Amino acid sequence: MAITVEDRFAVTELIAMHGHLCDSGELDRLGEVFTTDVTYDVPDFGQKIVGVTALAEAGRALGERNPVGHHVTNVVLSEQADGHVHARSKGIGIYANGTSGSVTYEDTVVRVENGWRISHRTVLARRAPLGG
Repeated sequence: MAITVEDRFAVTELIAMHGHLCDSGELDRLGEVFTTDVTYDVPDFGQKIVGVTALAEAGRALGERNPVGHHVTNVVLSEQADGHVHARSKGIGIYANGTSGSVTYEDTVVRVENGWRISHRTVLARRAPLGG
């Protein structure tokens, strides 16, 4: 079954919602974006978080080190043979001191009873131009 235009819109909005929830401190609502058993893999920082509750706790533990703005752009979706969607997007984090950082999000998005949710996210830091 091909992903529809409506599915593409819903998945893109889902990816955007992550930043809104984090920036507003609504970490208890991360279940609206991620599956309860999500794997949130951040290898460049030596972290792998499993579960939406643990993800919210990790965000709270960062406290003032969290970005004040999570921005996502360049969302590209591709349907997988198992009906899941692979989403690749760019993230830009803006910090309170005015610095910024760039990441690439690699997401596996699955359809669940309540709609689409991210079941696996890998966050790759962008520290060198041209993929270096």
